[in-house]
Amino acid sequence: MPNIASILKAEIARVARKEVRGELQSLKKATASYRSEIAQLKRRAQALEQQVKRLGKGRVRAAPEAQPDEGPHLRFSAKGLASQRRRLGLSAEACGALVGATGQSVYKWESGKIRPRARHLPAIAALRKMGRREAAARLAELRR
Repeated sequence: MPNIASILKAEIARVARKEVRGELQSLKKATASYRSEIAQLKRRAQALEQQVKRLGKGRVRAAPEAQPDEGPHLRFSAKGLASQRRRLGLSAEACGALVGATGQSVYKWESGKIRPRARHLPAIAALRKMGRREAAARLAELRR
């Protein structure tokens, strides 16, 4: 015959486990919802950081173009500048003198490492319309 104390102890343990399981279930649900909220907030923060980075880069590029008295929009292509320089038979130093920059700047423009400033773009555009003789004449004029 079982001891009443052991039966009572087993019943109390069973009821206690049932109560703890009920409490833990609600805690597990709350934890899961908190984790999903945290993950959602992390994704939102990451998207906002990317947006800020994109806007920061856009502002740097857009600032020189925002001047209203600049005139027509001038395009620049690194490959185009290199081919114009070869077509005119100019060294980077000579091309830089015509444009108002250094030879090192011309090399960096052609390699695509940097873009020319807005003040150099009209002179670069003028190179497109220039012939070899005119370029040589302008260089001779600049060297005097």
